[in-house]
Amino acid sequence: MMMRKKVVMSSSQHKRRRQWSSCSCLVGWFGIMLQLMLLTECAVITTNQNITKKGNNDQESYPPVRLHRLRNRVVMENGLVSITLSVPAGEVIGIQYNGIQNLLEANKLDNRGYWDIVWQHPESRENIIDKMEGTNCRVIMEDESQVEISFTRTFDDSADKRHVPLNIDKRFILLRGSCGFYSYGIFERLEGWPDVDLIQGRIVFKLDEKLFTYMAISDERQRIMPTPEDREKGQPLAYPEAVLLTDPSNSFLRGEVDDKYQYSCDNNKCWVHGWICPNPATGFWMITPNIEFKTAGPVKQDLTSHVGPTVLSMFFSTHYAGESLEISFRNGEPWKKVFGPVMIYLNSVSQDDDPLKLWADAKGQMLLEGESWPYDFVLSEDYPFAHQRGRVGGRLLVQDSYISESLITGNSAYVGLAAPGEAGSWQTENKGYQFWTQADEEGYFVIKNIRPGNYSLYAWVPGFLGDYKYENYIIITPGSRIVVGNLVYQPPRYGPTLWEIGIPERTALEFFIPDPNPKLLNQLYSVDQAQKYRQYGLWDRYTELYPTQDLVFTVGVDNYQTDWFFAHVTRLSGNHYVPTTWTIVFDLQLTDASAIYMLQLALASACEAELQVRINNPDPGALYFTTNLIGKDNSIARHGIHGLYWLYYIQVPGTLLTNGTNSIFLTQTRGGLPWRGVMYDYIRLEGPPPNS
Repeated sequence: MMMRKKVVMSSSQHKRRRQWSSCSCLVGWFGIMLQLMLLTECAVITTNQNITKKGNNDQESYPPVRLHRLRNRVVMENGLVSITLSVPAGEVIGIQYNGIQNLLEANKLDNRGYWDIVWQHPESRENIIDKMEGTNCRVIMEDESQVEISFTRTFDDSADKRHVPLNIDKRFILLRGSCGFYSYGIFERLEGWPDVDLIQGRIVFKLDEKLFTYMAISDERQRIMPTPEDREKGQPLAYPEAVLLTDPSNSFLRGEVDDKYQYSCDNNKCWVHGWICPNPATGFWMITPNIEFKTAGPVKQDLTSHVGPTVLSMFFSTHYAGESLEISFRNGEPWKKVFGPVMIYLNSVSQDDDPLKLWADAKGQMLLEGESWPYDFVLSEDYPFAHQRGRVGGRLLVQDSYISESLITGNSAYVGLAAPGEAGSWQTENKGYQFWTQADEEGYFVIKNIRPGNYSLYAWVPGFLGDYKYENYIIITPGSRIVVGNLVYQPPRYGPTLWEIGIPERTALEFFIPDPNPKLLNQLYSVDQAQKYRQYGLWDRYTELYPTQDLVFTVGVDNYQTDWFFAHVTRLSGNHYVPTTWTIVFDLQLTDASAIYMLQLALASACEAELQVRINNPDPGALYFTTNLIGKDNSIARHGIHGLYWLYYIQVPGTLLTNGTNSIFLTQTRGGLPWRGVMYDYIRLEGPPPNS
């Protein structure tokens, strides 16, 4: 008879930045409880129920929505905001709000509010920017409660070769009583169309720089910003995006570095960002109510807002990932996908109020938009409403007998649905939709509002190596409620832990991040030490700390939080950046020469790197393992603490080890640039299994 293992709290053997909760595997009770969760609105994440959305309960108290048709433009207005769009291009050329005639920049009409795509012909690999101008304008709906307008362009292979081979449908929606508007796009390829690589797709708003001077991305990341002119007068640094402000209009900013990549954000944290105009006190915000349409899962990083003042909604890009996230179509592959809707939210306060209240209000609106997803007012047949979607619920447990004889709860596990593939394939999946949640402290999860389709269920658990994939497909039909029950993840494990460096949570955040060069500061991250890794030029601090000899880490003596540099980068030697070799020194007792040991090596990032491993012999001819050339995520240069996740299992014969002091040499062999290298997530040496 098979015995059911109980679930217990984790052993103190592994000190992790997580908390385990004890619970019992009462499958029957669990099934009843989860069924109730799936049949009702109960969910893992709680929301604020005390906020009432403007315009939902009291729409009649607001003026009706009106659509005005002019010669080469249309104007949507609802008494609160007025939006002017060019016809037939479908670009936002004017936003009137709070007594301001136009919130957008006064320069070119086609450079104010627009969609664009960066794409390539596969044979030429030349980046082409397509502003996606429409050729036809159609009113989808027009009444006192709502206006929805569609701007379309149909692909014509005989027309301009700089048009991306897609059918484009850009839509804009204005609702009664709404302080803002919505936009979404539908991209389509028909069977047999030309090969193409899509590099980046987004919606962009360029605001009036004389009005908008204060940017906010999160509670911790907000400040008065430099102007485009400040950047133009500044000193260019190692790449065009980074500029040292030498003569800014605001003297407080003198000597700081500005770089748009310093304001990047993970998908699952990028819900609202934007700018504040102090006089009259006005906010302009990009709200992303859901990330189902974004590529590569919840921890993919991308741009937000930056100097311009510019506000972005990035739908897909290769940022922090490289070529593996290009959306490539070959052999006439068809495709269709809806991106958005996102909300452009506007708010204001009286001149007697603190303008920073606008940020708090924008966060409240973000919560309301998230609660309203999927929207019930979107009029494309390609956007399913709530009753046309499904749910999946279950519980994730972890089985690692070297930590505990009992099952461990999947506390805070990331659980998601994405296109069928191998375990971990979701992080480079870029054509379909993804649906993610985080489990609670006992491992329970519910994924709601899933579009109909065929998916695989994936997961990963902070504190454990590797990726989980459920063995069966998840087929979602309209209204489906699926309970997968108790899922057990067995993370990669060969034998008992002999030593470990770091925490397996897919970032390098726990390692030593140095103070930046005081001449290359961004004061924002001098205050917010938790994100100190976003400072410019940290890669060169390695050379300053290790000018002649590379890092040596002694297990049991050194502390990875203070003695393990956050990125394995090159060293500046003269005028050249040269490869570096890090050494791990450890003692090993009672080595069994006939046994096999296992080196688990997890990387949080890789950029044009090759990591070679040697055991007890640093000679180049003693190479034991190499990753070969990997990665183009550029996370080191772009101030990310992670890119794509890489995991290697390296078998080490006991014949290569000695009874006593041993050394593992890790060489990053690619030089030439300061940001070629890797970030480690976690390293663990495991001994032979008992009785092996």
